[in-house]
Amino acid sequence: MASTRHKHVLERTVSRPRRVLRVVLPALAVAAIGTTAVAASLPEAAPARSASSAISLPAPQVETSAVPVPTRVAPISRAAERVRLEAKPTVEGHLFAVSAVNIRKEPDEGSKRVGALEFADKVGISGETRGKWVEVVIDEVGYWVHSDFLAEEKPEPPTEEEVEEAAPSPATDVASAPCAGSSVESGLGANAIAVHRAVCAAFPQVTSYGGLRPGDSGEHGTGRALDIMISGSAGWDIAEYVRANAGSLGVSEVIYSQKIWTVERGGEGWRYMEDRGSTTANHYDHVHVTTY
Repeated sequence: MASTRHKHVLERTVSRPRRVLRVVLPALAVAAIGTTAVAASLPEAAPARSASSAISLPAPQVETSAVPVPTRVAPISRAAERVRLEAKPTVEGHLFAVSAVNIRKEPDEGSKRVGALEFADKVGISGETRGKWVEVVIDEVGYWVHSDFLAEEKPEPPTEEEVEEAAPSPATDVASAPCAGSSVESGLGANAIAVHRAVCAAFPQVTSYGGLRPGDSGEHGTGRALDIMISGSAGWDIAEYVRANAGSLGVSEVIYSQKIWTVERGGEGWRYMEDRGSTTANHYDHVHVTTY
């Protein structure tokens, strides 16, 4: 019969393997499960393919879309000038130029000149008027021409008889004495001198003249022209005086205030000239006289 001590030792010896099994068996189960999971996650090796049988797949197409970048818009000012859209003028009829005349941007003699009509030119009109100005239509744009130079029927060139009848009769008080205190006659031709003396006697308020211009390529360079420095209504008085005595003074043309009169076209009266860009070039401050 075993002693109590031996029984105790035997029980402790037998119980130890049970504890080991309790620890080892779960560990082995976990290891087995892990090994199975790893094996399941690994696919079988694909069979090797030759280079000739390899299939090249195209790269996947990635769709992109442009995203608008937000921009800052300035607020609209209520005080800003508004743009007014106007309908293009339409041609409602036609008129003819009875003389050379300027075409203006606005119905005013001081407005910008944009062109000119020649004698007997035909031009379309819109039917709009501003006082004595008529709106003409050129390339679908409206401009303005003075109505005094437009007519409904095409004008005919004047005959020689009409030119003679329209020519002013010469005055009988044309002076020929030298003009005291003026030295402008130096280098002038005989007819230009005659004009100078006649005007000097009839209009003593004129104190300045222009004559010979050495090197000038026009009539001033040859002594055939005279400039009478005057403006306003007095200039028209002198221009009409010279025109009335053109025959006896040997005058071929008179220019003043952007208008011209010539002997060759005397029946047309005063004709508008093109805008030359300045007061002096347009003869607003002097009367220009050309002689034969």
